[in-house]
Amino acid sequence: MEVFLLTVASDKTYRCPLELSIDLIGGKWKCVILWHLRKGKLRFSQLKKRLPGVTQKMLTQQLRDLEENGLIHREVYPVVPPKVEYSLTDEGKVFLPVLKSMYKWGSSYSDKYHVEIDTTLQETILKEEASKNKK
Repeated sequence: MEVFLLTVASDKTYRCPLELSIDLIGGKWKCVILWHLRKGKLRFSQLKKRLPGVTQKMLTQQLRDLEENGLIHREVYPVVPPKVEYSLTDEGKVFLPVLKSMYKWGSSYSDKYHVEIDTTLQETILKEEASKNKK
């Protein structure tokens, strides 16, 4: 079993488990990164493509935070050019039911209050991946 030094918990006393949870997965990108990793390993460039609007610096920081807190694993392959893949750890996989509930809630909310969600990028990526897997 891997032991992780939680960067968010190093010098803080939490008064509620929800407070810790929000520190671990809070922010604009962390839950979305975890969501994209739910189906398997992805390289940095694949994640960047799925997150329009995220800067390279921000994505790097969010991935580091998730890794340091034991939610994702970073695999570095000893090849040139460097190859790095990210995947969910067992702890990250435990969080998937929560993400699925959040996804359903967001979808329901958008329907109820007529909030537009543009999924064309995600659909295009999924189609591209499906056609690559057939080859």
